Amino acid sequence: MQEIPLWEKDIPFYDAAVGQPAPSLMLFPVSRPRGMILVLPGGGYTHLAPHEGAPIAERMNGFGWSAAVLRYRLAPYQAPVPQLDARRAMRLLRFQSAAWGYAPDRILIMGFSAGAHLAACAALQADRWAGDPSSADPVERQNARPDGLISCYGVLTMGPFAHAGSRDSLLGEKAKDPALLAEYSLETRVTEDAPPAFLWHTAEDASVPVENSLGLAASLSARRVPFALHVFPRGRHGLGLAESTPCACRWPELLHEWLSDTFG
Repeated sequence: MQEIPLWEKDIPFYDAAVGQPAPSLMLFPVSRPRGMILVLPGGGYTHLAPHEGAPIAERMNGFGWSAAVLRYRLAPYQAPVPQLDARRAMRLLRFQSAAWGYAPDRILIMGFSAGAHLAACAALQADRWAGDPSSADPVERQNARPDGLISCYGVLTMGPFAHAGSRDSLLGEKAKDPALLAEYSLETRVTEDAPPAFLWHTAEDASVPVENSLGLAASLSARRVPFALHVFPRGRHGLGLAESTPCACRWPELLHEWLSDTFG
C-alpha cells in the first residue's frame, strides 16, 4: 500500500486553511493485474466512509485487479473541485499504466453513495474527458474517461429523488440553479459512447432512493450502453461489502462475473 499525491505542486483550488489533506491515491497493487479500479468512498461530500475504501480495494485485489482509493476534497470545497480530483486521478492512473502493470484501456471507476455520484461525473460528463495535448504536465495530456463505471447505491440525480445532503454539500448556495442541477443529474449526461456500467442498489434504501439507479439504467438502456443492474429487496443505505445482508451480500461476486464477462 502506497500513497501517491495527485499533484506534486500547484494543486488547483487548494487552500491549506481549509484543513484538509491534499488529494491523493492510496494504491493497492497486485502482480499481473487484470486492470485497475479507482475506488471512491461515499460520505455525502462531507467525509469519506472508511468501510467503502480499503476493504473494497482489497476485495478487488482478490478478483485479480489492482485498486486505488481516492482521497478527494470535500465540503467546504464545492463543485467542480471534487470532479477535478476524480479526473486527475483517472489521468494519473492512465499515465502510470505501463509502470504499474495494467493496460491503459482497463481502468474502471467505482463509487459508493456520493462517491458514486463523483464516479459517474467522471464517466458520463463527456465534455470533460479530453486531455490537453499542449500541457507541459504529461498527466494532463491523458484522457480522463474511465473504461467502466461501477455504481453502488449511488447518488446519481439532482432531481426529485436527489439526496439533499449530497446536493447541498456539492453545490452550496447554487443548489437551486437549474443549469447546475441538470449538469450534475447524471442520468441526463449519458451519451452513446459512455462506458459500460454495473449498478446495484437496495429497494428499501431510505437515504438514497433506488430511483437514482433506475433512472440511470433507463438512460443507459435508451442509448444502448451495456449495463447490469441489480436491485436487492433488503438492506439499508451504506452497506459497503454488505457481508451480513442477505441477497445484497452477493454483489461482489456478481461484479466479479460482470468484470470477467465485460473485460475478460
